[in-house]
Amino acid sequence: MPDYAYAILGLSIIFICTTIGAFIVFFIKKEISPNWNKIFIGFAAGVMLSASFFSLIKPALETKTDYMPSWVIVEIALVLGAAFLWLIDKIVPHFHAIENKEEGIKNSGLSKNTKMFLAVTIHNIPEGLSVGIALGVALANPGDHSLLMGALLLAIGIGIQNIPEGAVVALPIKGETGDSKKAFLFGLFSGAIEPIAGVIGLFLAMQIQALMPWALAFAAGCMIYVVGEEMIPEMKAGEHNNYGVWAFVAGFAVMMALDCI
Repeated sequence: MPDYAYAILGLSIIFICTTIGAFIVFFIKKEISPNWNKIFIGFAAGVMLSASFFSLIKPALETKTDYMPSWVIVEIALVLGAAFLWLIDKIVPHFHAIENKEEGIKNSGLSKNTKMFLAVTIHNIPEGLSVGIALGVALANPGDHSLLMGALLLAIGIGIQNIPEGAVVALPIKGETGDSKKAFLFGLFSGAIEPIAGVIGLFLAMQIQALMPWALAFAAGCMIYVVGEEMIPEMKAGEHNNYGVWAFVAGFAVMMALDCI
């Protein structure tokens, strides 16, 4: 199979998995229980944190540059990635259903459903970027099969956690509106941002080779910000238990195993 076909497959996986998760609204009539929600969010957080290190930070640190030590590049790009997501978080109006909290610009005139949709869409930007950048790096280095397989496995890992994420988006909207079709479409479109961000990351990584370590670490910073600011607090919210924590460990282990195959 040609290299570009792997890129198409990788970008398709992350979108298809979100769509599968959103499709659950046609079979489940009520929202996910708080404990299951903690498990889904914890697993997703573990996958994202593991992917940030093994699939993004590690290859960025291994990149040789003659103008600056690679660890300095990674430090700067990590902070820039986190700052980018922080800025989006402050500007884009969105709503967190679990915490019943609204963030971003107030009095935007957007509906609650739209704000719930935007909350997850913000999370999907770094996921799509990370997959696209990893694929772009692989395509920019033809003949290095390990890079290509690593990028594809990253897409699979992100895709696995996108299945429950698609459901987490769609089910609350179904609970608010009672409309399964509308809820499915919200889940579907929340996942559409991932391949779009992926294509942007892919072309940046392919066209500007010098940006490779910067792009990898930037995407990692975005993902780490989402994990620390949004996902870890949500998986610990409500009644105290360790469901989310164990799911976090499981997600980290699964993504690490995929990256080491």
